[in-house]
Amino acid sequence: MDMTKDALQYVVGLHKAEIIEVDGERYTDKELERIPRELRARSLEMSTLTSLVDYIKANVDSMSKKMLVHVTDPTTVHLISCLNADRERETLIKVSAELPYFRYGEYMGHEEFLIAMQAKFQANKDRDLLLKFAGTVESGTVAQYGDDGVTQKATVKSGVASKTDAIVPNPVNLIPYRTFLEVEQPESAFIFRMRESERGGVSCAIFEADGGAWKYEAMHNIAAYIREELEEMKEQFTVIC
Repeated sequence: MDMTKDALQYVVGLHKAEIIEVDGERYTDKELERIPRELRARSLEMSTLTSLVDYIKANVDSMSKKMLVHVTDPTTVHLISCLNADRERETLIKVSAELPYFRYGEYMGHEEFLIAMQAKFQANKDRDLLLKFAGTVESGTVAQYGDDGVTQKATVKSGVASKTDAIVPNPVNLIPYRTFLEVEQPESAFIFRMRESERGGVSCAIFEADGGAWKYEAMHNIAAYIREELEEMKEQFTVIC
């Protein structure tokens, strides 16, 4: 019994930090973790800007007198507090956009490409032109012309029985779904490419050609939307990009 008691006392003692002084310097024999002065909540996950705005306006949780809405990137927004007594921030909400995935820079089958262009891009003049061109190109004709890496030619059907040679449209300005659906989707330039498929038929791909400039426009659109929705609460919420 005494041995058991001694063992328990020893185990309990292991959790106590000892202060050791060496050459005038003080050390501890334990790794200490500071306990924050203020508790912080675990952040909620959302997928739309509407849900974020509704949460804020509902005032269901207590918040700091000043809060930040941080547009982190075109698909992510955080609702965070200003610095607290521990010089830390509390993240109440993380909003991550749910968007259709498109394989930029990768060749895909003709039919898959046409379906993806219709489902994952907003209609505009260049999208309709690209769909019309890709939908009427004749298999086996893309490779028979010279190709400088950008400009291509192919044979397309121009009627029930007639055909004509045409230059593949480039560059094209398209509007993919790449940011929150509540805001205007940025239009940007793409390079459209075609090649003969190893399995027969034609493969298509589009390559981004604006250097990512669309991201700044998207983030500006998100910030503008949130500022407008929270206009009556602008004294408490500051929107930053």
